[in-house]
Amino acid sequence: MSRLIVVSNRVSAPKDPAAGSAGGLAMALSAALRKYDGLWFGWSGETVEQFTGELNIEDRAGVTVATVDLEPQDVDEYYNGYANKTLWPLFHHRVDLTAYERSYGEGYERTNRRFAEVLQPLIQPDDIIWIHDYHMIPMARDLRRLGVKNRIGFFLHTPWPARQLLVTLPHHRRLVESMFYFDLIGFHTHEWLGLFERYVEVEARGRVSPDHVIEAFGRRVQCGVFPIGIDVDGFLAARDSVLGGKTYDRMAASAAFRSMIVGVDRLDYSKGLEQRMLGFEQFLEDNPAMRGEVFLLQVTPISRDDVDTYQDIRGRLDALAGRINGAYADMDWQPIRYLNRTFRRDQLAGLYRAAKVGLVTPLRDGMNLVAKEYVAAQNPEDPGVLILSRFAGAAEQMGEALLVNPLSREELSEAIKTALTMPLEERIRKWKALMQVVRDTDVGIWRDSYVGALKKVAIRADDEVVADAAEPAA
Repeated sequence: MSRLIVVSNRVSAPKDPAAGSAGGLAMALSAALRKYDGLWFGWSGETVEQFTGELNIEDRAGVTVATVDLEPQDVDEYYNGYANKTLWPLFHHRVDLTAYERSYGEGYERTNRRFAEVLQPLIQPDDIIWIHDYHMIPMARDLRRLGVKNRIGFFLHTPWPARQLLVTLPHHRRLVESMFYFDLIGFHTHEWLGLFERYVEVEARGRVSPDHVIEAFGRRVQCGVFPIGIDVDGFLAARDSVLGGKTYDRMAASAAFRSMIVGVDRLDYSKGLEQRMLGFEQFLEDNPAMRGEVFLLQVTPISRDDVDTYQDIRGRLDALAGRINGAYADMDWQPIRYLNRTFRRDQLAGLYRAAKVGLVTPLRDGMNLVAKEYVAAQNPEDPGVLILSRFAGAAEQMGEALLVNPLSREELSEAIKTALTMPLEERIRKWKALMQVVRDTDVGIWRDSYVGALKKVAIRADDEVVADAAEPAA
């Protein structure tokens, strides 16, 4: 049986499968590697004065991980720079926050080459390589240059930007051309795939077939849509665990007969946290009779705190939560409980179950697994209501949620009122439909469908050229 090698920027396989934060990628990839023998390769998160390429290999809860340390300059230019200050804001349609610095691009290319050089000796002839996310777009090209002929797949966990925005990136053609060294490119939604195809058609004068085989840059790549999900059975077990039950009991008691709205997002401008608080404030303004009867619990672990943009948004959220609480709180009620800490997955499951409303309102998001976790955590006999941004990838699948434009505080206010006053029969009907989606897109289905598709892609010689491909535009 072929081994599976998963490659990502950070290797975050949890030592305790029950523990975890709001993010679902670590749990998803760990589940994949427990089924397919292999290893997870990436950056250790540590730095060394001089890069040596020395590998650290360990077992984490049945997952073999291989990590490498980077130099501080690599971290500054590749991770904090090109990945988080250039590609991340650009892919989330925030050109105003995108930093175009030559040194960032050079560090991104250099670090991807280093990853490829360290990984190449570990690769066996029958291995299947699955590379994840925007941090490592050029890595297949670098592996090919080292003679690797294995099947190599890529999955993008973020949105793909509109062509008119992507062309603002210096050397955008070179970045996209490097993707044609993969055998299979996967996206969460048809929208992201369509935007990628449109870029190739217009900027590279490529051709797209009905089955999403794309020809450009003298090469051919298969593309597809593979919506990621959660480990449903594992999450239900976490929900029903001792700690999950204790957390539910604690939050139900803490609510003191009030309705709790919950939001769980890492600190990021793409999550629409300011707009969410403003929408909740509008709800309090529009519905004075419901003040004191409802509160928002917003859990926001701090991330990328060494990037200036994230420091700024943290300060604005602190001030906004304080202002709203100062304006509306009473002696026995605070409208917003704002927590900057990480909780275990079983604790989050208990939180979700206790909440009457799940508020998932990113301005743009690749998928957003919190939406699926919230649905899975609900009591089937008395489920809560999911309010979901139409700009999250999950909205393409979860049409029975209350879909909103997160930029409209009035729309958010109206959706919150609708959710809190929704009849039980309608809540159950919506929950059943949404739970079916959660089960149909379980992480195991995502894993098997992607790996199965990658195995079916024929291995081509490195020097294969699409005979009649149009010459790319200059």
